[in-house]
Amino acid sequence: MKAFEGISISPAGWMKATCYAVVLFLVYYTALKELYSQWSGEEYSYCWFIPFIVLYLIWEKRAELGRLPSSPSWQGLALLCIGIFLFWLGELGGEYTTLYVSLWFVIIGIVWLHIGRDKMKSIAFPFVVMLAMFPLPTFVYTRVTLWAKMVSSQLGAWMLQAAGMPVYREGNIIDLGFTRLQVVDACSGLRYIVPMMLIGLLIAYWFKGHIWKKTALFLLSLPLSIFMNSFRIAFTGMLYSIVGPAAAEGFFHGFSGWLVFMAAFPVFLAGMWVLKRLPPRDAGSGDALVHVRADAGAVESVTPENQDKEASTVKRLLLPQFIVSMAMLLLTFGFSHGVEFRQKVPVSKPFNEFPMEVGEWKGTSEQMESQFRNALNFSDYIIANYRNPQGKTVNFYVAYYQDQRKGESIHSPESCLPGSGWDFKDAGAVTVPLNDGGSSLPVSRAYMEKAGMRELTYYWFPQRGRTLTKLYELKLFTFWDALTKQRTDGALVRVITPVYDSEGMKDAEERLQSFTRKIVPVLEGFIPGKDLR
Repeated sequence: MKAFEGISISPAGWMKATCYAVVLFLVYYTALKELYSQWSGEEYSYCWFIPFIVLYLIWEKRAELGRLPSSPSWQGLALLCIGIFLFWLGELGGEYTTLYVSLWFVIIGIVWLHIGRDKMKSIAFPFVVMLAMFPLPTFVYTRVTLWAKMVSSQLGAWMLQAAGMPVYREGNIIDLGFTRLQVVDACSGLRYIVPMMLIGLLIAYWFKGHIWKKTALFLLSLPLSIFMNSFRIAFTGMLYSIVGPAAAEGFFHGFSGWLVFMAAFPVFLAGMWVLKRLPPRDAGSGDALVHVRADAGAVESVTPENQDKEASTVKRLLLPQFIVSMAMLLLTFGFSHGVEFRQKVPVSKPFNEFPMEVGEWKGTSEQMESQFRNALNFSDYIIANYRNPQGKTVNFYVAYYQDQRKGESIHSPESCLPGSGWDFKDAGAVTVPLNDGGSSLPVSRAYMEKAGMRELTYYWFPQRGRTLTKLYELKLFTFWDALTKQRTDGALVRVITPVYDSEGMKDAEERLQSFTRKIVPVLEGFIPGKDLR
């Protein structure tokens, strides 16, 4: 068939591909299981199309691949090693995103090992597109969602006002008088931004024009997705006055999402029409975004018939690159399942024994709902509200993990609090002087607002004798301590106080620092330190 002209895979090639598929499935089983779960949600449902797009883009290069020789190269080994290192970083650090990137590097490394540099350059773009199949890291997702909600709310309210409707907006709430529309995470437009940028990337790839024109087409996708989502919100508001609550659910809600993409294509077509008429008119060397130009006369025609006809299937299977890469992957699988890198380290004392009177502060403990306990997967915890003699309160929360694994690790407030609607107005780091006169405690600090409420929070991560404040530090030291100490236990400590109307930020700051100085010495008796006793 002409559709498959230029594509020829030997029986040995199919056998090697099957071996790799099985081993990769075994090594990355938990990551693939989590990936399937995320693809099944609405935010990442578009990811189901990415593998087919990647396969089509590779198939589209079949003629060029047929002309280029397959030259197994050890250059791909470097990428394979990077991928395996990232696997251990994600596996021991308890981070799925790192495992996804690891899988990407491993696949590229394996392909490079077997087909060589020239063919790899020819299909580089499909591997770039492959990155779109992996969900965003949680902290990126949270920040982008918050930003997109605010922008979409502002533009949506402006469009409704332009249509003559009375609108009052507060944060992500649009008040129409007869109803209130809340732009929640699901309506932030994030589920449109990544697919729209992917569409823009593909259009730029196929567009015949100079590289700056391709870049302009790709960059158009971001403001276009935000604008179209804002229009969808405004359209929902207009429709609400006619059909009622059904405008925000069911058929109308699904139709408006479909409309976002349908309305975007004429904009892309118009953009291409304009760019075609701008200089330089001659596409020249920028005829493709990442296409590799292959001169048919400069490349020796190579077909299966003149590629060592006498080489047996067994000989091809014994290719050194295949043996080495399979050995590395099998060893990775064996060590990851046969060696326990984490011992379970319980709290020094259970948190139900934590004192409810600390200095002048008197507390009342609270219970977390079971659905949140199950989601957070901690080993022990405490939530308590402490009140000082002046009647001002501080909320105290500690979550302890006796060992951290993928899906069972510390969640940073930097990700969780914005996701629950809090707007971080001012975030950074401060150092709290302790009572012993010389030492101090580094903490992350954030000032937050939500629906007229103002709060100030400190949080930090006690980790096996260290006090960390950044999530990346947490992951790196968890990885290192798993290798060197077989320990991944740790905790999150968070203290929050309201900023009362009758006081300023300085008062709230002093209150949090005073409480922190009192609570830290008590906390040290509950969380295991550097040396286990």
